[in-house]
Amino acid sequence: MTHEETPQRALIQDHAAYLSGKHDFQADIEILSGSELLGTILETIMLATNMRFAAVARVTADRWVACRTVDEVGFGLAEGDEIEIQSTFCQSVRATGQHVMFNDVATDDVYRAHPIAANFGIVSYASIPIYRRDGSFFGTLCAIDTEPREVKHPRAVAMLEMFANVISQSLESEAQLAAQELLIKKERELAQIQEEFVAVLGHDLRNPVAAFGAGLRQLEKQSQTGGSEMILPLMHASLHRMNELIDNIMMHAKSRLGGGIRISATPNAPLAEAITQVVEEIRIAAPDREIILELSFNQPVTCDAPRIAQAVSNLLSNAINHGTPGTVIRVQAMHQQGELAIAVSNRGKPIPEDIKGDLFRPFRRGRKAKSEGLGLGLFIASSIALSHQGRIDVTSRDGTTVFALKLPLSAEAPAIDRDRQLPV
Repeated sequence: MTHEETPQRALIQDHAAYLSGKHDFQADIEILSGSELLGTILETIMLATNMRFAAVARVTADRWVACRTVDEVGFGLAEGDEIEIQSTFCQSVRATGQHVMFNDVATDDVYRAHPIAANFGIVSYASIPIYRRDGSFFGTLCAIDTEPREVKHPRAVAMLEMFANVISQSLESEAQLAAQELLIKKERELAQIQEEFVAVLGHDLRNPVAAFGAGLRQLEKQSQTGGSEMILPLMHASLHRMNELIDNIMMHAKSRLGGGIRISATPNAPLAEAITQVVEEIRIAAPDREIILELSFNQPVTCDAPRIAQAVSNLLSNAINHGTPGTVIRVQAMHQQGELAIAVSNRGKPIPEDIKGDLFRPFRRGRKAKSEGLGLGLFIASSIALSHQGRIDVTSRDGTTVFALKLPLSAEAPAIDRDRQLPV
């Protein structure tokens, strides 16, 4: 045979290539080598036939690769090991779709003195084709021994055919599972990138917004015309809204990337001052709405006052966006049954029952919201309450909606000067 007539030999790989993750059939081997079901099938075949070697091989036109083996003979074949396709019976199984079976090669009419059997010392043998559900050929289910075995018995044949079909179905299921796991991994990676982008965006927006605020303060120091007296309050409202959005973006990004919303609780926190400040800011930002503030608590509160104030600010913005224009909004803080309750109430249409369950989920907005917010306000407010071991209760009836942030005043309140975080 001349050089031109010599068949091109396929690349031969082994178990080491599989262990390194660089095998040509890495995915197929991983699916089968990690299957508990397949391990049980091969052990069952060996017990039922007395064969001492069983395997599933990936077989193509020019490759034979072991994907899973149980070897009590000592052939030395493990996952990823490959032998030349010409030295196997499986090339015939692939070409014809027919079984190759013999109980004793020495007495078999077809395979007596066959060179492949002689080369490997095979005495009894069975090879069953495995097809994917789309009809394409995957490989073979093999059972081998160096001693005579009754592998051609009808019951043994039926069992092998059944197991080949089970493996075919398992391949489909395992492949779908692997694809789903890969998709989930990619989605998580994309979500991580998106959250990091949002965090960077929120951070980078702070400087230009701060410069805008400084410019407004300078303008207010100058003499005002009729037009500026109208424009400056509108600009203040926009500035407040921008700062609120940035605060919520940053808080959400930190909670996602850092594992939770961090608070630093202090005893006798200046909560009344913090709440008063945010109410004044919103009064400036929404001059057309009357906001009544009633603070009637005198017991010291252990909390992170700026964070609670942020939660109240978000509840107030929600009341403005969803309440009936021109109606009064009330902010009341009082002691109730061992808790501090900070309630924000507004007049308006009741909250539909079908959306109550989504109120505190991120990026959920009301159907008729009057702003273009991100839908983070109530989620952040709820997260701040939970990080204080508190909660937000909601009632909506008789034309009045009330969001009440409730904080414990007992010994279960957040530890003093200790960072706490709410897992998200």
